[in-house]
Amino acid sequence: MKCPGQDTRYWKGDAIFEVPCPNCGHMVEFFKDESTHKCKNCGAKVINPKIDFGCAVHCKFAAQCLGELPPELLAQREDLFKHRVAIEMKLTLKKDFKRVSHATRSARYAEKIAKAEAGSLAVVLSATYLQDVVVRPPEDQSAEARTEEKVAAARTLLEKLGAREDLIAEVCGIVEAIHDRKTIDSQNFRIVSDAIQIASIQEALKEAPEKVNEVESRINAALMTETGKATVRQILEGTRKDLQREEGPFSGENS
Repeated sequence: MKCPGQDTRYWKGDAIFEVPCPNCGHMVEFFKDESTHKCKNCGAKVINPKIDFGCAVHCKFAAQCLGELPPELLAQREDLFKHRVAIEMKLTLKKDFKRVSHATRSARYAEKIAKAEAGSLAVVLSATYLQDVVVRPPEDQSAEARTEEKVAAARTLLEKLGAREDLIAEVCGIVEAIHDRKTIDSQNFRIVSDAIQIASIQEALKEAPEKVNEVESRINAALMTETGKATVRQILEGTRKDLQREEGPFSGENS
């Protein structure tokens, strides 16, 4: 059966449209399922601004359905996937705002580090968003049971989104290692570990900014990526500036 979204029998009047070429302004005609089109006036490759990746985010037949996608659209597809993972995390944790906030903050750092350190955004962000998700609390409160539950929850949510098995396996391996306090010789693991620790450091410094020097002394031992270390140093610098403002310009003078 052909996908209804790509079957012309189900198309409406807006299935064919024109957009101006960003290079010369000439109007370029698109069918809605075309990812790119060559401008007849200047020859530039024009990307379809209306292409919908709603189903392609998780559909295993997306490559055959949409054809060879340009890098710009592949990046857009990856962005959609990370947003879907974030949404599933929030829907699962519901009103557990502390975990949602920590996962969201960690993911921001994970994305920054992954882009600078050549990590896989799909793996890194999935592992970061899902590393502390629990579908149901385990009856056995042992550390091993808690880890198993979180790994199972990550797998369940990724399978729901139709993720590839190799991605699921790597994400679950990272989640398990994080909670078992083990190290994996993997750049994606190092990025996720650093991102989670940076988020925790930022949260701790909000509660006790006076511990800024103590945190700085542990950076090299705690973090594994250069981008992660540089990010923490920026946080520490900002914390010190905040402390100086609170102390005021006359704090060091004798009364």
